[in-house]
Amino acid sequence: MKILVLNSGSSSVKYKFFDAVENVCHAEGQVERIGMGGSLLHHKRLDGDRIRIGVEATDHAQAIETVIATLLSRNHGVIADKTEIDAVGHRVAHGGEKFTRSALVTDEVKDSIRDCIELAPLHNPHNLRGMEACEQLLPGVPQVAVFDTAFHLTMPPHAYIYSVPYILYQRYGIRRYGFHGTSHRYVAAKAAEKLGRSLEEIDIITCHLGNGCSMAAIHKGQSVDTSMGFTPLEGLVMGTRCGDLDPALVLHVMGKENLTVSEATAMLNKHSGLAGISGISSDMREIEEEAAAGQERAVLALDIFTYRIRKYIGAYAAAMGGIDAMVFTGGIGSNSPLVRARSLDGLDFLGISIDTDVNTKCIGCDAEITSEESRVKVFAIQTDEELVIALDTKRIVSSFQ
Repeated sequence: MKILVLNSGSSSVKYKFFDAVENVCHAEGQVERIGMGGSLLHHKRLDGDRIRIGVEATDHAQAIETVIATLLSRNHGVIADKTEIDAVGHRVAHGGEKFTRSALVTDEVKDSIRDCIELAPLHNPHNLRGMEACEQLLPGVPQVAVFDTAFHLTMPPHAYIYSVPYILYQRYGIRRYGFHGTSHRYVAAKAAEKLGRSLEEIDIITCHLGNGCSMAAIHKGQSVDTSMGFTPLEGLVMGTRCGDLDPALVLHVMGKENLTVSEATAMLNKHSGLAGISGISSDMREIEEEAAAGQERAVLALDIFTYRIRKYIGAYAAAMGGIDAMVFTGGIGSNSPLVRARSLDGLDFLGISIDTDVNTKCIGCDAEITSEESRVKVFAIQTDEELVIALDTKRIVSSFQ
């Protein structure tokens, strides 16, 4: 079964094209600057062939049409006819409380995704546009929605209910939802595989560290807590997001600076985190370079970033009564030995210690980085959310055939 995986964002469409029988990605890329003029297509084939060209992409339908045309291209494509596309899998940001697992796209499912737009206004509308475009361009081809929030719906009420008036949960769905679920699910399963144990018999902390960052406590295969909350703003320090803070701080600053709600939202989401602390960048690579050169605010940003991770490790180990393994993933988690080492520093009392040499050499690869005496196994694993989407799509479509 050949499956097109799409991640439709506000101004971009990212894609991968899989043979879901062999679990091989034959092509990947993205169309960026949709509706902005100067749209670009980046396309890479499994054999290394690459192109970067300007395209016309006034909307998501035209962008996805470009993706399909590129997959069919004589020079750069991987299929001879679009009938070879057996199914389409879509990444969907928010499924609310309704979707505990991936779902075949139907009118009812689209209506439910639409109902969640209020919870994810920056993502769900564009996810829907991707589905509607595929209905036009690939009529009759089944589509599957894979939700970032679904994996975390196993959390118990004491982990997802906030201590605000309960009526707000009943009226507006105010609760912890969590995100990056597909990534946490994938790397936890890979860690269990590397341990040679069933996921249902171990406790794992997974750390997805990129421009957006989140952690999850996974007890016997189920997410029982996660650091992101009602929105992706809560939890760890991120590239431009603040993470945890005193909510009264927001009200105080709004009053002092005469900020509107939208201005305060922009401050917390776009001008905080690593960028806000350092005044340099949201890119951890630049933060590390400046910190090594002694730039004080870069040092401070790195200290705060890794300290927050370390606190969550302790909290989640306590929540689960101990842990068997930890995983680092995401752009930072997979590529920064320094962040991994600093985040685990001083956690010997939890049975966590790493092999410094192995950790230092592990950049963009999968490896166990623990020392021989460590009771807890620590892994760096590159995530593959798109493969999870492809496999879910294959499973669901096959069950309806």
